[in-house]
Amino acid sequence: MPIGNVIRGTRAGSAPDRRAQRHQPAPCRTVTYWCRNAHRTEIRLAAEVEVPQVWDCPRCGLPAGRDAQNPPGRARPEPYKTHLAYVKERRTAEEGEAILAEALAALRRRRGRPAG
Repeated sequence: MPIGNVIRGTRAGSAPDRRAQRHQPAPCRTVTYWCRNAHRTEIRLAAEVEVPQVWDCPRCGLPAGRDAQNPPGRARPEPYKTHLAYVKERRTAEEGEAILAEALAALRRRRGRPAG
């Protein structure tokens, strides 16, 4: 004859696990990606979504592709541009000279010096 509580290991109000009765899982598929470092990444995606061509490797951060023999290369970041580089994209050298001449003339007028 058992001694103590017979329903040991359960809590009051707990119910048996009936996940299959609560909902139907969405249809999924597994997609595999490989990076340049030969890391294999398996991602579970819903069956109806479009599969991305590139996925970031969770181990090294490099881009990973679906072809194990030819994974994508390192993404080249755009180099840092200074403010002057952006201005030079919008203006020609002649426009820059004209704006500079106007600004210098205005500065000289404020300081009481003759322009020229």
